[in-house]
Amino acid sequence: MDNQPKNQISRKGLTVWRVYGSMETAVIALLAIGAGVLTYFFDWPQWLYAIYGAVVLLFGIVLIFWFPKIRWQRWRYEVREHEIELQHGLFIVTRTLVPMVRVQHVDTEQGPILRKYDLAEISISTAATTHTIPALVTAEADELRARISVLARVAEDDV
Repeated sequence: MDNQPKNQISRKGLTVWRVYGSMETAVIALLAIGAGVLTYFFDWPQWLYAIYGAVVLLFGIVLIFWFPKIRWQRWRYEVREHEIELQHGLFIVTRTLVPMVRVQHVDTEQGPILRKYDLAEISISTAATTHTIPALVTAEADELRARISVLARVAEDDV
């Protein structure tokens, strides 16, 4: 794709997504342990333990290493005077243009994991949809929220 948006999200976002992947893998590991207990009590074949372990390992590699890296590499955004351009996607790359005249309000959100890494995400709401820019450094997110707010107000005044 030519002419990609020029801004990339914070590299710490990669770490946050890996933390989320670790948490998801832990849930899958708990399910595998439960399946292992059932295998033991119902006297099922022992080779099922290898399958449970392989599933946990596969999900761990995919959710902790591959998906976050690809997701971080593809996430780009750019705020221009008349529009906001977003590009994201894991397998299918989506590019979205949000006209400033359509922006109704802009929020920043920060959960406990994002707060630990000094990150926040911005939600840009229009009448029909909400678009999110994840994993921005908190100061950058606040600055971007204020800039979009001003540009949206100016765009409304021009109409």
